[in-house]
Amino acid sequence: MYVNEAENYIGKEVEIKGWLYNTRSSGKIAFLLVRDGTGIIQAIVSKNDVDEKTFEDARRLTQESSIIVKGKVKKEARAPSGYEIEVKAIEIVQLTQDYPITPKEHGVGFLMEHRHLWLRSKRQWAILRIRHTIEKSLRDFFDSRDFTLIDAPILTPNACEGSTSLFQTDYFGEPAFLSQSGQLYMEAAAIAFGKVYCFGPTFRAEKSKTRRHLTEFWMLEPEMAYVDFEGNLRIQEEMITFLVKEVLSNCSEELQIIERDTSLLRKIEPPFPRIHYRDAVELLKKKGSNITYGEDFGGDEETLLAAEFEKPVFVHHFPKAIKAFYMQPDPDDPSTVLADDLLAPEGYGEIIGGSQRIHNYDLLMQRLKENDLSIDAYQWYLDLRKYGSIPHSGFGIGLERTLAWIAKLPHLRETIPFPRLLEKIYP
Repeated sequence: MYVNEAENYIGKEVEIKGWLYNTRSSGKIAFLLVRDGTGIIQAIVSKNDVDEKTFEDARRLTQESSIIVKGKVKKEARAPSGYEIEVKAIEIVQLTQDYPITPKEHGVGFLMEHRHLWLRSKRQWAILRIRHTIEKSLRDFFDSRDFTLIDAPILTPNACEGSTSLFQTDYFGEPAFLSQSGQLYMEAAAIAFGKVYCFGPTFRAEKSKTRRHLTEFWMLEPEMAYVDFEGNLRIQEEMITFLVKEVLSNCSEELQIIERDTSLLRKIEPPFPRIHYRDAVELLKKKGSNITYGEDFGGDEETLLAAEFEKPVFVHHFPKAIKAFYMQPDPDDPSTVLADDLLAPEGYGEIIGGSQRIHNYDLLMQRLKENDLSIDAYQWYLDLRKYGSIPHSGFGIGLERTLAWIAKLPHLRETIPFPRLLEKIYP
């Protein structure tokens, strides 16, 4: 039996294979908290109900010892999970000695050095279970809408988001880079399949130590043929709404463990508020920011803006000069682009960046030259505008930032099993 199946085994003899999460004893009774990966259940070892060896084994168990517990399941409202096991026998698989992460407080540096063990804690277990639900829900959202999953390469010959944040490597004598984004490849795939997405790791060599940045993170990127800017925004709204509802529906236990107040999450419904970049700059100035028109937003500016709204907010129509070369200029104001950033509330900033893409060959060529990018390196990308080009759009959603918002975490390091930070690549 697995711990999360306990309600189906009331009154039955079962076997739990797991690890000792914690223990305490009271005279002739030992209380064992046993975890098996699906949850934690209390196991009661009574000296009157077991032989002497079994009771002594229960008393000498140490934190994170691996054990097999046999006994009868009973319903018990006072137990942590609502169920407990009346133990009949214990098999010690390994008796752990000097487990480094104890119930006392530990510093973040220590916990990060022991990330491979920190994953076993109840809080980290809950966070990564929510991550799993978010990943599954994202896939379910797009799969149910007939999108095709297309795997983008990790090694690429050119940049997508800017050459200053590329990790470079040698590719048999030629320079190659770890992918910043699968977007350009998804644009090619969208012409073949109509609606596509990729989901995988991306890399940014940004020398940033903020709570919002990782050097390796996961991103889902859909691309849609014949979808304009407005259609792109609608898909983003629908996706975020679906995602939050799935987490609320399927992760109630995990949200309770991390003590997440879900009241604001329950308000997430379309339509999301929108604010033009120009108006956002004016709002920021009124709130005391020194930003001027034409500057991109940083974490502080995003936090100030998002604080005005209870739901995620679209900032749209950024100046062309501060956005990527492939974004479609607004026909009514060519100095701006049909692009959006979706800012999460509660101080979490940008979780989505999207735009309608340039589909005109001559305009794309012009933008490549304006950005001093190699025409040869992007020739294949230009080909997409020569052979059956159509209006299309897409976006990227950062998994870790989205999880940080939904779980209300103070730092991205808890959102991924083994975080890669500016000065952190161990373990």
